[in-house]
Amino acid sequence: MDTERASPRYSDIDVWEPLDIAEAMIEGQFTAVAAVRAARFALLDAALAAEERLRNGGGRLVYVGAGTSGRLAVQDGAELIPTFSWPQDRLVLLMAGGREALLRSVEGAEDEAGRARCLVRRYVIDRNDVLIAVAASGTTPFTLACLREAKARGALTVGIANNPGTPLLAEADHPILLDTGAEPIAGSTRLKAGTAQKIALNVLSSVLMILLGRVYQGLMVDVQAANQKLVQRSEDMLVRLTGSSHETARDALRRASGSVKLAVLLLHGCSVDEGVRLLEQANGQLRTALAHVRHGSVKLRT
Repeated sequence: MDTERASPRYSDIDVWEPLDIAEAMIEGQFTAVAAVRAARFALLDAALAAEERLRNGGGRLVYVGAGTSGRLAVQDGAELIPTFSWPQDRLVLLMAGGREALLRSVEGAEDEAGRARCLVRRYVIDRNDVLIAVAASGTTPFTLACLREAKARGALTVGIANNPGTPLLAEADHPILLDTGAEPIAGSTRLKAGTAQKIALNVLSSVLMILLGRVYQGLMVDVQAANQKLVQRSEDMLVRLTGSSHETARDALRRASGSVKLAVLLLHGCSVDEGVRLLEQANGQLRTALAHVRHGSVKLRT
């Protein structure tokens, strides 16, 4: 596998000047970006398929991985909750070795294919769900077993790997190859491979959230205002979107229980109930809900 082989180019890296070592590491990051760009059409196809599967109904996003790949996958999934208000009950994070493995290596966890199959069954992953499996090698037993079991149960599967011709890519509904090649430190896939995985996951999940209506005019209108900074960000977003004063925005956010989308509709004349109904009918798309208001297809309070 390319990610495991030693590259002659870096065989003397331990005696290079420190600046040359740093330059080689930075150069590797550009390789990672190029690998993701080469996979952009596969990423887009996966995002479109996931959006179709998740738009109507209670389907879940499932992230799977082991080691560095697993930590990156879990991080991407966990950040969907505060950033886009993705529901906790529509997110499953399957990490080889469990929570303990997020902070340190758990011996043999990535080889536990049987446990992987049990986890998929325990969480009843099925045709309503989208599973994203990440493994630099493309052969990790835990990750591969999760993908196989979920696919057999009807889930839409996305496989992200850094080696061509591997089982994870061959068996996923949507294979995404990030061809980053040999690492400056042989086998250390937290380097180029890990960077490429992080970028690919960012792109995939962000495109998906935009398609699902959780971004409006480039703003995180579904953000969870869990601290003072995010409360202020919500208020600033509302001022920008409606032209209201900060005082008016604060009041609208209070009435909307912190929902920027609902607060926008309140400032366009909707009641709370009307705003909630419009957003439900628009599948969460604020642009669509506003179009109904502006075109007079909803009767507003006078």
